[in-house]
Amino acid sequence: MSSTPLSPAESRSFGLKRSAIVARPGAAAVHDKGWLAAHRWWLLRRLTQLALLALFLAGPWLGVWIVKGNLASSLTLGVLPLTDPFVLAQTLAARHVPELSALVGAGIVIAFYALVGGRTFCAWVCPVGVVTDTAAWLRRRLAISTGRAPRGTLRHWLLGAVLLASAVFGLPAWEAVNPVSMTQRALVFGGGIAWGITAAVFLFDLLVAPRGWCGHVCPQGALYALIGQASLLRVSARHSSRCNDCADCYAVCPEPQVIPIALKGKGGASPVILDAACTNCGRCIDVCGPDVFTLTHRFDTRRS
Repeated sequence: MSSTPLSPAESRSFGLKRSAIVARPGAAAVHDKGWLAAHRWWLLRRLTQLALLALFLAGPWLGVWIVKGNLASSLTLGVLPLTDPFVLAQTLAARHVPELSALVGAGIVIAFYALVGGRTFCAWVCPVGVVTDTAAWLRRRLAISTGRAPRGTLRHWLLGAVLLASAVFGLPAWEAVNPVSMTQRALVFGGGIAWGITAAVFLFDLLVAPRGWCGHVCPQGALYALIGQASLLRVSARHSSRCNDCADCYAVCPEPQVIPIALKGKGGASPVILDAACTNCGRCIDVCGPDVFTLTHRFDTRRS
């Protein structure tokens, strides 16, 4: 097949456009699909997080008590109890007998995240996710390459250590410093200590360890990963044959190690990302210009 050579001016123009496209992850997807289609899952996540925050703020700020409590323990419309399983695990380890409503609330939360993916909490609910996403975005924009993340197993060891400390001291040990609770508290009530812990997580991810907190340290995320080990809702690299190896999905994924097996399909591997560390955030779907990824269920093993 023959083609008309580009003029020097056209070549320079094409080069500038191509450079602009690859300068940051997702730029090619915006160019190919449009801004809205290249950010639809990101927008849905942010709207979900804002809506949940608004429900918690409506009570103390406006006196409209749709939801009472916080992400650790809440009561919606006076009838629906929800309890964070990590808080309940610490409470049980500390040898405290929780109320029946706390047990029911934890059961509801566990059942939900066992179905949709435990770390869906991290991407769609947890306010710290916004903090660490912002740090990751700023690292890319500032081209910060320093720092090294600790081993991913650290969060599991820390989970065990938190439960052990709760048993030793007889109280939920992590809740005194939990960035999830502190970030929500800072947003609702303010407070220097709460904002300080949130800022510390941001600076840790920005300067010390890329994607360090959520991906390698947070024991709460480790527990949610265990809960969603066999969840039904999954991301699939169904159209892996379209992959152009741009690596944008790796750049934006908070857990990039979950992608290669499903994407490359070595040894007849399923295109479904089955690793429990996947947060179902949908950013790989957003930033992929060729639309390699899709949200499906764990039994959908089609590949094209």
